Amino acid sequence: MEHLRFKSKSRWREFAGEKLISISAFTALLSILLIFVFVFKEAIPIFVDDYIKEDASLDKMLCQQEFYEGREAKWSWQPNSEVPKFSLLPLFIGTLKAALVAMLFAIPLGVGAAIYSSEFASRRMGEIIKPAIETFAAIPSVVLGFFALMVLSSFLQQVMGLTFRLNAMNAGIALGLAIVPIIFTVAEDAMTSVPGSLRDAAIALGATPWQVSLTTVLPAAMPGIFAGIVLGFGRAVGETMIVLMASGNAAIISISVADSVRTFSATIAAELGEVVFGDTHYHVLFLIGLLLFIFTFVVNLGGDIVLTRLKERLQGRTT
Repeated sequence: MEHLRFKSKSRWREFAGEKLISISAFTALLSILLIFVFVFKEAIPIFVDDYIKEDASLDKMLCQQEFYEGREAKWSWQPNSEVPKFSLLPLFIGTLKAALVAMLFAIPLGVGAAIYSSEFASRRMGEIIKPAIETFAAIPSVVLGFFALMVLSSFLQQVMGLTFRLNAMNAGIALGLAIVPIIFTVAEDAMTSVPGSLRDAAIALGATPWQVSLTTVLPAAMPGIFAGIVLGFGRAVGETMIVLMASGNAAIISISVADSVRTFSATIAAELGEVVFGDTHYHVLFLIGLLLFIFTFVVNLGGDIVLTRLKERLQGRTT
């Protein structure tokens, strides 16, 4: 047998290629770090009471606030009122409500479509479904927001008799449409990568196709599916245009998904262009951006930890 011969390459080309890859990686990390430093620098005055108004102190952001003397105290986001209020709780609750509705809508659709595409669809049908759903991810979020504003909100109001057209349910479903391709793509790739020997062994033991999918393929692909869910949740929390157009933008505290909400990202997009540079309101908006940054980092870090434990547990079962 003849030995394979590779074309010799000059050492300086390999060295230049290695350095170019290293520079690209460090540039990406440095860009993220600089963004974080900039956002943190603009939010620092909030942590220094000497530079901010009393209404924007951290204690006032996390506690109930009085509008006027003699009125009941409550949480409120009214930065431009006669007595400015900067409570973050309504925005935090609104962000979680919209994201949770989106996940409840997107997870069954994304995972279900992935199971069908990888396990039950014919090869030709799979070649149609996968590109179609992945192409759906290319739709701009402003288009989905416009669809939710004009079509979906009216449909939900007529079918469910909702009082408000723009609410957490409307925004959550539109968000779900945006993150379904993410969950589907990662979950489908995870299921496709499951070794065929596991399927063959289950079929040899007399399992039906549904039993093979639910008891063999799905548990083996669970780390990949979970990774897709984490990525989708991060997208739902940070999405801006959809919630800005479809949520109603009412900063109220309510557990009902039929009420309007306001999220962190929508607040930044709606108000940052109109604030006075260096004003209290300006620094509070950058604090919201910092909280979003930290929240998504914690979610991704927690997801990575859980994903690692899932892989270890599954590997332990297989061995």
